[in-house]
Amino acid sequence: MKTESVIVGWAHSKFGKSDASDIEALIAEVGNAALEHAGIDAQDVDFATIGVLNAGFSKQGFEAGLISAAMPELRHTPAVRVENACATGTAAIYTAIDFIESGRGEIALVFGAEKMTGVPISEVGDILLAGAYRKEEDQVEAGFAGIFGQITQSYFQKYGNQSKALAMISAKNHANAMHNPYAHMQKDFGFDFCNTVSDKNPIVAGPLRRTDCSLVSDGAAALVIASPAAAADLKRAIAFRARAHQNDMFPLSRREMHAFDGAHRAWAQAKDQAGISLEDLSFVETHDCFTTAEMIEYEAMGLTAVGEGWKAIQEGLTRKDGRLPVNPSGGLKARGHPIGATGVSMHVMAAMQLMNDAGGMQIKDANMAGVFNMGGAAVTNYVSILERVK
Repeated sequence: MKTESVIVGWAHSKFGKSDASDIEALIAEVGNAALEHAGIDAQDVDFATIGVLNAGFSKQGFEAGLISAAMPELRHTPAVRVENACATGTAAIYTAIDFIESGRGEIALVFGAEKMTGVPISEVGDILLAGAYRKEEDQVEAGFAGIFGQITQSYFQKYGNQSKALAMISAKNHANAMHNPYAHMQKDFGFDFCNTVSDKNPIVAGPLRRTDCSLVSDGAAALVIASPAAAADLKRAIAFRARAHQNDMFPLSRREMHAFDGAHRAWAQAKDQAGISLEDLSFVETHDCFTTAEMIEYEAMGLTAVGEGWKAIQEGLTRKDGRLPVNPSGGLKARGHPIGATGVSMHVMAAMQLMNDAGGMQIKDANMAGVFNMGGAAVTNYVSILERVK
């Protein structure tokens, strides 16, 4: 089932510690740039969505209202803020697609943004626990890293210690980010550094080292989504060959925490809708908030059997020159993970590849992409299958 919406333009800020003072400034940074890239005037935008987690990063809520403050041309354009934990960005994209495919309009502007560095780092962990089931998981040490420390330990107990594989994933993604001008961390640490506990790479939670954890980042990305009719006279079109959304149980105590059943289901649904197998994909951008997540997601997408995700990286399957490159952008691990921006960023990275516009990140002959974005500990799971149609 191919959805009747296409990506026609985009913009992406540099991720990291941004000079932008707040979400309003981040919106301004990418909004007009995305419209210019698409070749669309602001007056032609029928709807806007913005994905922002916030949850305590800023006292300013009602981020949909900030769109008109940042871009006065959109003063009368209907806008809504979307939040779905770390999958907030993709939720905003799918909301825009639903608007277009309902027949209510032809063009939507999607923002994803987060300003995370404006609060003390000591507060970030507790803010991010908004994506955990606080009734049971509120006191986990080290915030969300502690949650994934538990997931990692659970996986290791069942399938053996795979710390070496996690270090290989981290080293791969940092090496890939060297070619991404938007990445937060453009430094190739190498396998030995990532695999060694040291003063510069200490244990953060459970078996997870600092190099296993994504970064606290600021940043924004934007997409212009159009109906096929509106895209007919535009320069580019990236189609959603499929889009899937599956949820799983929120409390980790009520499921096998390392199984990522919702991710398995979302991938199966998306591949079925698209009428493809994994072999048809040129590359995947996946949600590596922690290296453990990427390893388990290899299993969810069907690259390896359950419990053997570590084989994919050890055999080189997911390297840039491998059978299925994963996170050629550097992933959340090195590109950065400004929560609300992440899902939009992943789709921008994929669209750049499909347009042969990814520079040093480029995968040769890329023609179909998979994007996996999840919220919480694989609680809400989104898979997009993208292909270039113009």
